Amino acid sequence: MRRSAVALTLGAALSFAPAVSFAQTKVGTTVGAFLGIEPSARYAGLGNTGVGAASGIESAFFNPAAIGSITGSSAMFTHAFWFADISYDFAAAAVPLRRWGTLYASVTSLNSGEIDVRTVDRPLGTGERYTVGNVAVGLGYGRRVTERFTTGLQFTYVRERIWNSSQDFMTFSLGTVYDLTSSGLKLGTCLSNLGTRSQISGRDLAIQYDETPGVYGDNGALPGTQLTDSFPVPLLFRVGLSYPLETGGDGRLLLLADALHPNDNTESVNAGAEWSWRELLSLRAGWQALFQEDSELGPTLGFGVKGVYDENAYRFDYAWADHDHLQETHRLSFVLAF
Repeated sequence: MRRSAVALTLGAALSFAPAVSFAQTKVGTTVGAFLGIEPSARYAGLGNTGVGAASGIESAFFNPAAIGSITGSSAMFTHAFWFADISYDFAAAAVPLRRWGTLYASVTSLNSGEIDVRTVDRPLGTGERYTVGNVAVGLGYGRRVTERFTTGLQFTYVRERIWNSSQDFMTFSLGTVYDLTSSGLKLGTCLSNLGTRSQISGRDLAIQYDETPGVYGDNGALPGTQLTDSFPVPLLFRVGLSYPLETGGDGRLLLLADALHPNDNTESVNAGAEWSWRELLSLRAGWQALFQEDSELGPTLGFGVKGVYDENAYRFDYAWADHDHLQETHRLSFVLAF
């Protein structure tokens, strides 16, 4: 059984990992780019690693196999202060089904706030305002197949809207985690956002069309619709390792590294480390997008505080991330286990 689990994990990695030599930058060629925003402040502070950790509800975003490792009911809430006053919110909950595995549900929301409508003739604004809003609703399931092997999957419905136009599509994610050693070394793999192409439509694309301009008696206001191109979803394959180390006394060090292969950028590596004291206080640092061409990402920092209230365990996490030419971002997460 252990050999089969290892073969499945490595087989997934080899099946979906194209050769590095064929990599090319295709930034901005996918829809649903907000699906790549990591919701967990804990793992954001660790350089957005997490596919190999697979521990707790906060790592389910990185690897659905983490759902299978959740042994008690838990919930997670995140708010991120994103670029240009964009608001990002995330909520998730997990409920174990005893020996049948664990169910997981999540909701992600990204909202631009009101934006002035500007045209060439009226660059200071027309008096109208519009918003950009994206929503993703996920439903997942995970199960520990053997003592060392865990797997999970998630289906996500996505809706993107800009003013009066929108697009809808579905994605599918699959992940595995294998405990390589009894000392805690884990190998995780995940294929995220496997789905079909999508295109935007709506009444904002309506036009008036003149089939034969200049002809007397011609109707120059025929109703018509502009068609947009269809684009793929942001497919991402990850493989990662996590390893805990005892540092003596009451301290513990967790090391993580993820390798990423997206369909809209070049390959990269994320790395991070977390030092914890008595499982109460955690300090974190990491680096995003190592070796990525023209990377706008860089160092990350964070901390976490864990406690117990009325027999319910909770943890508060904060993360800061550098984005080079863009603004830095901040995430706040709250996890409750009950």
